[in-house]
Amino acid sequence: MASLICGSLAFDTIMNFEGRFAEQILPEQLHILNVSFLVPTLRRDFGGCAGNIAYALKALGGQPVPMATLGNDGAGYLLRLQELGIETRHVRQIQETYTAQALIMTDRDNNQITAFHPGAMMHAHDNRIEAGKNISLGIVSPDGRDAMLSHAQQFNEAKIPFVFDPGQGLPMFDGAELTRFIELASWVTVNDYEGKMLCERTGLTNLEISKRVQGLIVTLGSQGSEVWVDGEKILVPPVQAQAVVDPTGCGDAYRGALLFGLEQGWPLTRCAALGNQMGALKIAHRGPQNYQVNLAAMGL
Repeated sequence: MASLICGSLAFDTIMNFEGRFAEQILPEQLHILNVSFLVPTLRRDFGGCAGNIAYALKALGGQPVPMATLGNDGAGYLLRLQELGIETRHVRQIQETYTAQALIMTDRDNNQITAFHPGAMMHAHDNRIEAGKNISLGIVSPDGRDAMLSHAQQFNEAKIPFVFDPGQGLPMFDGAELTRFIELASWVTVNDYEGKMLCERTGLTNLEISKRVQGLIVTLGSQGSEVWVDGEKILVPPVQAQAVVDPTGCGDAYRGALLFGLEQGWPLTRCAALGNQMGALKIAHRGPQNYQVNLAAMGL
């Protein structure tokens, strides 16, 4: 069973600020904000939600098929996916623009400030989902606005069950659009902050959302995750991380585990338990795709 992963491929420029953002910003002066942060360390990583989820799913032994766009600087990323054994038939290069770029700055408390240039991602809606193609599962993760709307509709028309994962793209949509995503999706996954925004914009509670889909998964970081099925909530306990190094990509690692479990036909609670393991593993490593998975340690 292969999973079609709709989302972004991006280069992440990751910087570490050794202080605290809160100590550098004066709340009463936000109207004239002018700050500078010294970042002694800087690196560039392969990232983007589709790339990160595909990396996690492949590492677990799943079959990811990313559907995404790269720019004229994306040849190295395309080669990396191929070297990892990840299928690239639905990855297109757009020659007139750059690959999407995320510039992420993290402070000592793991708070993050991110600037994002969409680049080639703005052409992602030109990729179309069709029935067949050996795809039996999908996910709509953060991508271009038009792409997220059209891919959700196309999954539904192709009768391919999919996960709606709005992530940081959630603010692009109003309540009616988000309600439509929920109606089309088989599962919804959000973190706790996104979950509150989703409920606020749609006017639905977690209980009500869970009755419209096969399951709602709310990740809670170090507190584990909630699984809602038909109005019932189950708390899946957290996994203690060996170290807290970099939160970038933890949610995507979790979603890769979710897709793996769904590929295997697992109940959502078991999917979430593996997701908690993957999040704890990822946070102990710098960058979103620089960790290695020990399948035996994962109980696989």
